[in-house]
Amino acid sequence: MDGLTIALFFCLLIGTYGCFSVVLNLLAPKPEGKEAIVDVTAQRFKSSSSFARLQPENKWVDRIAVFALNTFHLEKPLEEMHLQLGSPDTPQPVDILYSKILCAVLLPAIFMVLFWSFWCILLIPLGFYLPDLHYKGKIQKRQAEILGNFSTTVDLAALIIESGLDYLTAFERIIGIAKVKTVLEEELDKTLNEIKLGYSRREALERLANRTGVQEIRSLVGLIIQSDELGTSLVDLLRNFSSDLRSRRMSLAEKMAAQASTKMLLPLFIFIFPTIFILILSPMLKGLLSQGLSF
Repeated sequence: MDGLTIALFFCLLIGTYGCFSVVLNLLAPKPEGKEAIVDVTAQRFKSSSSFARLQPENKWVDRIAVFALNTFHLEKPLEEMHLQLGSPDTPQPVDILYSKILCAVLLPAIFMVLFWSFWCILLIPLGFYLPDLHYKGKIQKRQAEILGNFSTTVDLAALIIESGLDYLTAFERIIGIAKVKTVLEEELDKTLNEIKLGYSRREALERLANRTGVQEIRSLVGLIIQSDELGTSLVDLLRNFSSDLRSRRMSLAEKMAAQASTKMLLPLFIFIFPTIFILILSPMLKGLLSQGLSF
């Protein structure tokens, strides 16, 4: 590296340290002895179960976490992401936030060590949003599992309701006859337990739609709520809804089948055709090289 690059690198380090110090001073706790002022943000984090672990008055990492939450308004998106992941014990929303901060620090640091370029600091936003791709991929996989047997579950519910039972009993029967609970059946079981704990049917169904994040589940919840409020026949609604689901899945399958030939072109040109050319031309090239070029 030349002298100018080294000087710019040290200036970047000094500027980063200065910005970091300013942020720490801004987030530092107020000195005691003054009139107590209600800190709404601190109360929100203390009362929230997902962010109760944040202690900005003791840990500098938590100060950065609180700063990121307030600046980018990440509290609600992280809660929704954790909810659509199935509310697992790990990762909690605060763990997702920690991973975002860690990637925002490590990604530019690794590239800076490899290439010795201060422009790697521009990778901080990319590192901050990189964990979102991982967790959104897990959410999409979970939603695909929910939709796997969704139309069959709707048909079973319509059949049980047609026999004279309500939809809650239909859900209980479907969960009871399942040998292995799928993701959809686990979510239905959570909904039934919430109703037993005191939630109204409407609230429990809306929470089901929010937990899954699937548009088809939202449509089903809307149909059930509409049937409860207007007194319409739920069986006919479910049968029409199930047939519509199957037609849409068939259209999606046909669309994916039509796109398969186009998607196969890239691996054909990169992997298949070069291998075929090598197998065909290698004996001829070997003969030319061993016997010499007669022409």
